[in-house]
Amino acid sequence: MIDSHCHLTAKAFADDLAAVLARARAAGVTRMVTIGTSSRDWDAAAALAAAQPDVSVACGVHPHEASAGGWDGLRALDVVAIGEIGLDYHYDFAPRDKQRQAFAAQLQIAHERQLPIIIHEREAADDVLSILRREGCPPGVWHCFSGDEDLADEVLALGLHLGFGGLVTFPKGTEGIHAAARRCPAERLLLETDAPYLAPVPHRGHRNEPAFVADTARFLTDLRGAPVDGAAAARALFRLP
Repeated sequence: MIDSHCHLTAKAFADDLAAVLARARAAGVTRMVTIGTSSRDWDAAAALAAAQPDVSVACGVHPHEASAGGWDGLRALDVVAIGEIGLDYHYDFAPRDKQRQAFAAQLQIAHERQLPIIIHEREAADDVLSILRREGCPPGVWHCFSGDEDLADEVLALGLHLGFGGLVTFPKGTEGIHAAARRCPAERLLLETDAPYLAPVPHRGHRNEPAFVADTARFLTDLRGAPVDGAAAARALFRLP
């Protein structure tokens, strides 16, 4: 299995990262993609990936950080993807016009560098889709997919993958996500944790960590009626070893 999206440089892992990584490996996780979300943590994410042979790094300016700018620095980073990037209209930590500007600018960098993208979207699907169509959609993944099968069809039609994490295991309010997960072709389905956030059942209420991607894999295997591990899809998309 590959955890295609986690935040290993988060403060939540500061005291026991070595143990977290060991548990992931023991659970069968062969690679983790850690995400740098602003210029403040890109160096730390890159250093971790350089030190751990089974950790890769993606960097971007998260929509929460859009007002800070700095995305031109992405042109010089050795990363497997640009992300996470996108729009978040739930929290609106950055003005929406700044979010849209940052998203479009980083899409252009992804085009220039021929890198895939990792999309963050919350309560902003229409604008995300509109910008992707206007700017051109690189290969990539719609991280932490929380839509229904209609949105899944639109995302898949753009050539994107769908990333499923702990949210899909929640017992309430997830019927649409379940339908999307059943519909997604195996070669376009990625597993992720978004650790330390959104721990899957049976770990809800606790810190999430990459080892728990195995719980999401088991849930999706039962939901789809076929084995799910997402590793081949993640390797192909991010050109992982």
